[in-house]
Amino acid sequence: MHRGRGHQGQLHSQILAQVDRPVRVYADGIFDLFHSGHARALMQAKTLFPNSYLLVGVCSDDLTHKFKGFTVMNEAERYEALRHCRYVDEVIRDAPWTLTPEFLEKHKIDFVAHDDIPYSSAGSDDVYKHIKEAGMFVPTQRTEGISTSDIITRIVRDYDVYARRNLQRGYTAKELNVSFINEKKYRFQNQVDKMKEKVKNVEERSKEFVNRVEEKSHDLIQKWEEKSREFIGNFLELFGPDGAWKQMFQERSSRMLQALSPKQSPMSSPTRSRSPSRSPSPTFAWLPIKTSPPSSPKAASASISSLSEVDEDEK
Repeated sequence: MHRGRGHQGQLHSQILAQVDRPVRVYADGIFDLFHSGHARALMQAKTLFPNSYLLVGVCSDDLTHKFKGFTVMNEAERYEALRHCRYVDEVIRDAPWTLTPEFLEKHKIDFVAHDDIPYSSAGSDDVYKHIKEAGMFVPTQRTEGISTSDIITRIVRDYDVYARRNLQRGYTAKELNVSFINEKKYRFQNQVDKMKEKVKNVEERSKEFVNRVEEKSHDLIQKWEEKSREFIGNFLELFGPDGAWKQMFQERSSRMLQALSPKQSPMSSPTRSRSPSRSPSPTFAWLPIKTSPPSSPKAASASISSLSEVDEDEK
């Protein structure tokens, strides 16, 4: 018996009331070139209920190539990518393209999570139509700007860039399905790009060298100016008008003059001064003066008068 979409809220309440087991949510897809859009969809499916168990079904290569087209990654790579997603509790390999009641019963699936856009395939306008009618469908939001088709479109649009990139990394032209002429063209373009890169590196290094030289020149000039000011200051301090050299020269000059000029003796008292012509010789001052007796009275008086004059002179 199918349940309508109006009963979906009631089912949510009933499931939330069941605390004895996790809610089993199923999400399926191809998951080629697993990207952030896939991861966000699985995150939404995992967090629909506080206690949930997320099963992810991945379709096989045969089924995908039949209904959708060729994939970049094979099924083993796609299984492995899902196994390492932290939101996934279990990966179901070789999942069916259209969900059957038997499949839902086998895996005890409570809800199916997918974006709400009708997915027409395998002769059906919407492969999830019967799941929606049963009230088991829970929509998730797509992530704009990222999808497997978008990634493939980028690669096809910039095919030459990626072909040259892989040739440069060691892949052969045969591995890349590139013709002989295109291989030579790509390799020549790679050489041109290498030369451009070398020229660019040389220009950048030259600019760095010039900048370093300018910085060092500025530092040298600044240091030279500081040393020059210091030298001029020291020179003026030593040889300037009031410099240390002048003071030292004056001190030495005064010392030399003092050494060459002897000290004068103190002047004698003017009252005690005596004429050198009248001063008796010290040698003869202590010698006794021999006098002969006067030969006559006149001579005696003459000698007395002369002695008197000598006494007056001494006074």
